[in-house]
Amino acid sequence: MDIDRDVEDVSRRVQVRFVTKLKPPFKAPTTTIALPSNLTRSGLSSVVNSLLQSGNDDWKHEPFDFLIDNELVRMSLEDFLLAKGISAEKTLEIEYIKAVAPRKEEDPSLHNDWVSAVDGSNQFILTGCYDGLGRIWKGPGNCTHILEGHNGAITSVGVLKSKDNENDTNKVVATGSKDRTVKLWKFDPEPLSENLKISSFRTLVGHTASVQSLASQPNGNLICSGSWDCRINVWQTECNEADIVSVKKRKKGNKEEESQSEGEAVSTLVGHSQCVSSVVWPEYGTIYSASWDHSIRRWDIETGKDTINMFCGKVVNCIDIGGESSALIAGGCSDPVLRIWDPRKPGTLAPSFQFSSHTSWISACKWHKTSWFHLLSSSYDGKVMLWDLRTAWPLAIIDSHEDKVLCADWWNGDSVVSGGADSKLRISSEIAIP
Repeated sequence: MDIDRDVEDVSRRVQVRFVTKLKPPFKAPTTTIALPSNLTRSGLSSVVNSLLQSGNDDWKHEPFDFLIDNELVRMSLEDFLLAKGISAEKTLEIEYIKAVAPRKEEDPSLHNDWVSAVDGSNQFILTGCYDGLGRIWKGPGNCTHILEGHNGAITSVGVLKSKDNENDTNKVVATGSKDRTVKLWKFDPEPLSENLKISSFRTLVGHTASVQSLASQPNGNLICSGSWDCRINVWQTECNEADIVSVKKRKKGNKEEESQSEGEAVSTLVGHSQCVSSVVWPEYGTIYSASWDHSIRRWDIETGKDTINMFCGKVVNCIDIGGESSALIAGGCSDPVLRIWDPRKPGTLAPSFQFSSHTSWISACKWHKTSWFHLLSSSYDGKVMLWDLRTAWPLAIIDSHEDKVLCADWWNGDSVVSGGADSKLRISSEIAIP
């Protein structure tokens, strides 16, 4: 009886060699070991941690993910080998990487209403809120500036790329609002006090309905905005005499504040028939847009014409451009599915990837800036999910919000910032992206 059990145990073992690109102290011995074939990701992680802990009394447990033939393992070794047609007789080379999951949840940063927009592309965090105020955050709970001036809820925010001016340390950000305007703001990122109220230096007027989305040209000279008026307006970010409508000086008590200019759009992209819900400006002459008219379009700025018009069959809430060669389109629609399209593939509009773990509409999706594989999504189901194109399952699920998640972005390369209908900005940090 014991002999039979021993034979059965041997037949359920596979020969494994662990490899990694991680630096010491994360390098385990590369010797071949026999492991039970029913081990899953957590079991493999325990084995690697035991190998790394051997001879290192200061070792702290670290969660790992595992790749076989460049595909993430999200089932038992036995099931993975069977699904991929890999022989259990040969020695498996398994690469381990740090698990892509937050290791710390920061205290929430409170707002007075829904947090509808967030941008984490700089060292600070920019949020837009339904109370009509924009806010600059240096970290959790540390609000340095309040952007005051809109007459309606802020629906979109963006940080303009820095100009090549070493003498100008100020940052410029943009906000779009239900009051139909886009405002530009300039501020010192190192203020001497907190909650410093500032006014915009430029108001862009021309939309006839709520502004829903905005994006900055890579060099920061232009921005574009998408609106419920079905149009995309392109604006100058600096004051030029040709497009100044008026210059106002605002008085506050006996003090006269900084002059404000009002500008008109330098061009308008027309073609969508419903709300332009999302715009992205990844290259100098190219804008991508998504709309409630079920389409995603790519625009040539010089001609004002669309060069791609993808019909998606559903309302499109959000898009982002990234992944391999910064060419893939990630999109969230009026269903729980995150879709990835590759416009380089001619003759097909079918998504290259589909991820279906959310349970409600997707509100935001963002590629990681340094990885071809990783992106995030947020949803009205109250969750933020982290994804890797090499597996159909989410790497991590962040469920720190108490209501719908309305916006999300990466911050500082290793954190996720998100805002929601619970009036909170949440920061999930210490995420290891390979």
